[in-house]
Amino acid sequence: MPTITLPDGSTKSFDAPTTPFDVAMTIGERLARAAIGAKIDGVLTDLSTPIESDCSLALVTEKRRDPETGDQDLDPDALFMLRHSTAHVMAEAIERVVPGAQLVYGPPLDTGFYYDIAFPEDRPLREGDFEAIEAEMAKIVKEDRPFTRYELEYSEGLKKLEGEGSKYKLDNAHRAHEAGSLNLSWYATGTPGEHWEDLCRGPHVPSTGKIGAFKIMSLASSYWHGDENSDRLTRVYCTAFFDKKQVKAHLN
Repeated sequence: MPTITLPDGSTKSFDAPTTPFDVAMTIGERLARAAIGAKIDGVLTDLSTPIESDCSLALVTEKRRDPETGDQDLDPDALFMLRHSTAHVMAEAIERVVPGAQLVYGPPLDTGFYYDIAFPEDRPLREGDFEAIEAEMAKIVKEDRPFTRYELEYSEGLKKLEGEGSKYKLDNAHRAHEAGSLNLSWYATGTPGEHWEDLCRGPHVPSTGKIGAFKIMSLASSYWHGDENSDRLTRVYCTAFFDKKQVKAHLN
């Protein structure tokens, strides 16, 4: 059963498989509430990731402390997870506002994130839609739905995607398989099969309620795989932070 080494060199042993969240709870409930992710042997992951063997573990919270000065600053890993999760919330909101939109991919950036999306020719996305999208995002955040991961074996996952009919997600799945993935993973914002979900490697914050503030910034044109002879897409830029003051400071 796993023995876990914490950043200060101390260890904790468990009689059964555990998770980063459970480890945090053994340290303190306040820490468990503050944690949004973890690093297992240096790899950023969800708080719910099973731990079955010995490893090192560092919990990820909104801020990290400089060991030399004692100063606290926003943790880049925390911002990465927050923005990755906000991209899912924005994508769900966009699909509500513009039915028929097809998601392509949406990576985090140092300043926020973007999502490339194929919109119906007769219903392009406009800057005038930003307010409606942000209103839907706020509803999703208020519902505080958990980010729930599940996996399917590659061939089974491929059948699921073929049934959904998105060539973009099928292409993402093929690329993941070519990179060595034996399974495909999805994240539902809530209960799989009941709530919105997206093909995704992760990781994500525990729930939508952890997303403090966001702002859709702009639109741009892009091309599938960066090929100007391929499908033309709309790139939606957004930023996200843990609270409105951080967004305001970023905008300023």
